[in-house]
This record gives sequence, structure tokens and C-alpha cells, in this order.
Amino acid sequence: MPLPVGDRQLVGIVESVRSVLWARKRSPEEVGYLVALAQERFQPDELLAQAVEAERAGFDGICCSDHLEPWWAPDSPTPAACGNAWVWLGAAGQATSKVSLGTAVTGLIHRYNPVVVAQQLVTLEKLYPGRAFLGVGSSEAMNEIPAGLDPWPSPEEQLRRTEESLTIITRLLDGETVDFDGDFFKAKRARLYVKSERRPPVYMSAFYEGAAEVAGRLADGVWTLGDPRQAPAVIAGYRRGAEEAGREPGEIVLQTLASWAPTDEQALESSREWKGTLVDEHYTEPIADPAQIGRDGEELADKTFESQAIVSADPETHVKRIRTIEKLGATAICVMNVSGADPLGMLRTYGESVLPELRSE
Repeated sequence: MPLPVGDRQLVGIVESVRSVLWARKRSPEEVGYLVALAQERFQPDELLAQAVEAERAGFDGICCSDHLEPWWAPDSPTPAACGNAWVWLGAAGQATSKVSLGTAVTGLIHRYNPVVVAQQLVTLEKLYPGRAFLGVGSSEAMNEIPAGLDPWPSPEEQLRRTEESLTIITRLLDGETVDFDGDFFKAKRARLYVKSERRPPVYMSAFYEGAAEVAGRLADGVWTLGDPRQAPAVIAGYRRGAEEAGREPGEIVLQTLASWAPTDEQALESSREWKGTLVDEHYTEPIADPAQIGRDGEELADKTFESQAIVSADPETHVKRIRTIEKLGATAICVMNVSGADPLGMLRTYGESVLPELRSE
């Protein structure tokens, strides 16, 4: 007999709390720090300068968004770019020397063939040994509808598409010759001819437990928002998926938006355009017009935005907020640089005042 709704909710809360405690016990002594660079906002050459500055600042890894369209109207005051993530990663590898490199994240439901994604990843790893990783997810309508996915699938179908694609990718990375006949993706004697000494890891983005369970079964870690209200349930789903598959759990990457500027007002003013990323419907509904996405984001109150992003001129505020996220059980923290006012200044501030403080304990 199924449990009453109230009992199920209580069980879910207890499981979430236990999973956070479990994740904390697994957390390494030294958490990794990644910075996500915004293809939607900055031109590819500007992002290369940011990548060099990020490595100089002491970040452990650099990742970039993988978008076809921005979160705001292309003719709005906010610049729009959307360069190709994979072309850029090759250049970023040349411009840097040791940081990890990957996407955060590549959508798997339509725009990319999974065989090609695996080929891209192993090529990056061969060129820059020990440095490549892949972040994957189910994407958004803004990136897939313009590429021909119409009608926009339900969240359930999005997850099924992602799981099929990820299954093909992981089997190829494991060295298999893959035959696959799915509902959405097919492969016929596909294999990778580029051989790397290391199998590059794959992390799956998840915003709810169902997706996290898939990450637990197939991926090398889960990537989610560092939101204390949502992350525990995602971590619980990830742990459950890994245990059911008999797999050892991997990384727990928690991400946050962050904006720094010489004043709090500038930090807020130059990052407001990112409010659209915090509207749940933009991930589930067929909303593909960047202008509408921007308008939806404008309806989000500044206080709500500041509660879900780190927006401050004070480096200590960034340190405190990141430490709070770490307590959720992160093995790595990913900070997305949304400081339109001074993106290089934010990276330098992290290098001078934030990362050293975080690593001082």
C-alpha cells in the first residue's frame, strides 16, 4: 500500500537530510573550484582573455556554457554572443596550461548527435591530456527549437532522450563498438578511433530527482544548483541512482551565479540580465524567443535574484556564500561569472581575495 502524501513528504525530507550528511562525509579536504564562462554574453576572444585570467587566479577548472541563443533579446542593451563551445574549448586549451576544460553543459536531446559529442570530448582529451570533461543536460527550448526540435517534448521525454544519448556516449568512452536502437537516437557499429590514456569524466546536470537518478546510473557525477532548498533532494536522487546501479558515486558539483564590481550597485546592475536563468519554465516549456525570456526574467525581484546569486563588491560575502554551498556536500563548486561590469576584475578579485580565503581552512 502506498504511503500517504504527508508520510511520503516526510520520507523525502529525511532522505534528503541523510544524503547531505552522506555527501559531507565524502567531501574531499580540498574542494575544487571551477569558473563557468558565459558564451551567451561575451565574444569568443573576450572569453579567451577570461580563461587566461581564471587560470592565473588559481581556479582548478574552466567550463563554458553551450548555447545557440542568449537569455535576452539580441537587440537589447546587453550584448549577445553564443559562440560555439567546442571550437572555443580547443582554443582555450592552447591559451592555458593546466586547468580542466569542459562544457557546462552540452544539451543531449537534439542539437548534438551523441556519437559526435563523444568524438569531440575524446579529441579534447587527446590534445590536452588529463584536462577534459563533459557536462551534459537536457538543454532548453531556446537552444533546441531553433535547431529543429518541434514540438518541444515534455520533461519526461527530455529525460528519456538525455538517457539514450548519455548511454551511447558513455559506452563509446568505455571503448565499446556501439549498436544502439533507441526511440530517439541510433548508432550502428559506432566507435572512437582517437585513443586517450584517460577516460574523460562525464557529469550530468540535474534539477530534480528523476534526472539525478539517471546521473547516478550513468554519469561520473551530478551537477546542480547550490540552492539549499533544491540540492538535498537532487543529491538524494543521485545517491539512490548510483546505489541501485551498484556504482560508486562520483562528483557532486554545485553551481552558483556570481557578480563582482567595485560597488554593490554595479554588481547588481551588470548581472540583472541573468534573471531569466532562474525562471523554471524556461527549462520545461516551449519558450524559445530570447526577448520573451528576457521579459520573464525582468519580473523576478532583485531580492529574489540576490538570494539565489552572489552579488556583491565585498569578497568576504562571496567567501561566506560559497562556504554555505560547500556545506551541502560539494566536491566541487562552480562559479558562473556574470559580472558584466568587470568580468576580468571579478576573476582577479577571486584570485587575490576569495580563493585564498576558501583554501585557508
